[in-house]
Amino acid sequence: MTLLGHLAALAAVAIDQLSKVWAEANLAVGERHPLLGDMLALQLTYNPGAAFSLGASATPLITVLAAAGTMFAAWLAWRTTSLPWALSLGLILGGALGNVIDRLARHPGPGRGHVVDFIAYADWFIGNLADVFVFGGLTLCIAFAFMGKSMRP
Repeated sequence: MTLLGHLAALAAVAIDQLSKVWAEANLAVGERHPLLGDMLALQLTYNPGAAFSLGASATPLITVLAAAGTMFAAWLAWRTTSLPWALSLGLILGGALGNVIDRLARHPGPGRGHVVDFIAYADWFIGNLADVFVFGGLTLCIAFAFMGKSMRP
């Protein structure tokens, strides 16, 4: 992986983890702070499941799958020689790693930890910056694929 990909992943992990520390220090669980009316708000919650809190009773399995996905993103990012692909894969890697860190290091314990979520999107779901990085990286990857940009030009 290029230096850009390494830096993108490192920055994404750092920003994600610092934002979660900030959220826990400044927000009360369940209390909603509107930013853009009902469309965007801050609301602290702890998610034992995957996206949309699916699989809340399968946290250890989700942790294993998330770790495997993170390793796959790391492998892809390592193999690319394209700067745009390195950036997008670095964002995915950093975001995925940010949530895996929560699953390994947070309550109720390793492999069962709950992810800190605090960005409420209307009444659809509550996420975090790691999710934003993963989504942004995936969006870029899809765009690069459609544009025919090779991962290894």
